[in-house]
Amino acid sequence: MIELTGVSKTYSNGAVGLHSTSLYIDKGEFVFLTGNSGSGKSTILRLILKEISPSHGRINVNNKDITKISRSKIPYYRREVGVVFQDFRLLQNKTVYDNIAFAMQVIGSSKKEIMKRVPTVLNLVGLAKKSKCYPNELSGGEQQRTAIARAIVNNSPILVADEPTGNLDPTTAWDIMSLLKDINSRGVTVVVATHEKDIVNEMQKRVIEVLDGRIVKDKYSGGYSIERTYN
Repeated sequence: MIELTGVSKTYSNGAVGLHSTSLYIDKGEFVFLTGNSGSGKSTILRLILKEISPSHGRINVNNKDITKISRSKIPYYRREVGVVFQDFRLLQNKTVYDNIAFAMQVIGSSKKEIMKRVPTVLNLVGLAKKSKCYPNELSGGEQQRTAIARAIVNNSPILVADEPTGNLDPTTAWDIMSLLKDINSRGVTVVVATHEKDIVNEMQKRVIEVLDGRIVKDKYSGGYSIERTYN
């Protein structure tokens, strides 16, 4: 589903975001990407989202070599990857329903499709009774649930979450991780960048640790028994 082959990234100021790295994430996996600030995990996410291009190497996502796609096709590619951010990034002048519907409108979905799909996703994330509320009327957890609903409403096969629990209290953070786990159980490939060690340890999913632009550990658990350490 996601494959990096010999990928490196050096920024214009000379800083190395990622040394030559190869990585494979299979369809339907749940993967935690961990590492301190500046470790390189954000570079990996930005490369997957096609926000930046690699200096060297090839990136395949959902059977597409995204290193070769033209700038004009990037918006179409990003429809295949749902994204959730730490700060929610909801449209403050739109209701919960309209925030989610907007993600379908921008790709040209019909009104009939939107009316059918949005309530289904609202039920999935537990916000059916909050559909008419505005973001400032929601708790942090409810705002993040809205953001997750927006990210999956177009049936994207991949969901990338960048520190999705960073602004939430511990109990709410667990609720959000439980929701992501449920989404993953429906066949969606989930990649979560996080600093939350307790969540990572409890979830028992694959953990990829990044340090100084290199993958230093790739640990499989919760059904996997392989652990690889990179030099």
